[in-house]
Amino acid sequence: MAQRVTTQLLLLLLGVATVWAARPRTELLNVCMDAKHHKEKPSPEDELHKQCSPWKKNSCCFTNTSEEAHKDISYLYKFNWNHCGHMTPACKRHFIQDTCLYECSPNLGPWIQEVNQSWRKERILDVPLCKEDCQQWWEDCHTSYTCKSNWHKGWDWSSGYNRCPAGAACLPFHFYFPTSAALCNEIWSHSYQASNYSRGSGRCIQMWFDPAQGNPNEEVARFYALAMSAGAVPQGAEPLLLSLALMLQLWLLG
Repeated sequence: MAQRVTTQLLLLLLGVATVWAARPRTELLNVCMDAKHHKEKPSPEDELHKQCSPWKKNSCCFTNTSEEAHKDISYLYKFNWNHCGHMTPACKRHFIQDTCLYECSPNLGPWIQEVNQSWRKERILDVPLCKEDCQQWWEDCHTSYTCKSNWHKGWDWSSGYNRCPAGAACLPFHFYFPTSAALCNEIWSHSYQASNYSRGSGRCIQMWFDPAQGNPNEEVARFYALAMSAGAVPQGAEPLLLSLALMLQLWLLG
């Protein structure tokens, strides 16, 4: 029991330390990324489509973006989910939900990072995704196929949409993602970090939630934003926190 609690505290400390080590950002709550399809500021969007509808009360995406998120090879990114044959509906729904979270959520501010890319100026990095979301995503994609573990780069785009690069074999998901953590951490270049925390803990972001019960990610964003605030972290304390996290990790491994 003590080991499990210590491990959870360590993971939380590592997550907070990662956020503290990130670039300063003046606005962390209720913000949208400076990216390809995002609004400048979140606002209500009453007609959000199907799986994106939980964000309709306060959204960073437009209605047409939410509709395109449900399509194969949509105009959003020309991404082909069926690059290794038909992706099962049970698997695809997680990628739709992932797209809705990325495009629509105003609660990702603590993990937004500047990037130098032609199609966006900001991205998310190491968003702590609740363990149930990672596990269910991984389980539901077991019977689908892919040819890569990092879907952000390395595709053949010569046809106008992504195809497997030469020599890449189409194999079951579990070959490229042997664990649920591998899937969440690697598929989008560490946009997500598989959390050891559960839905409802207030310490991890939920891809799936019932909007009738409110948006639980607001509380999570507030927690990590508070951790980043000048009052919570004395200037120059970030290296100490990172060192402490590393020492705790080594102690647990020992």
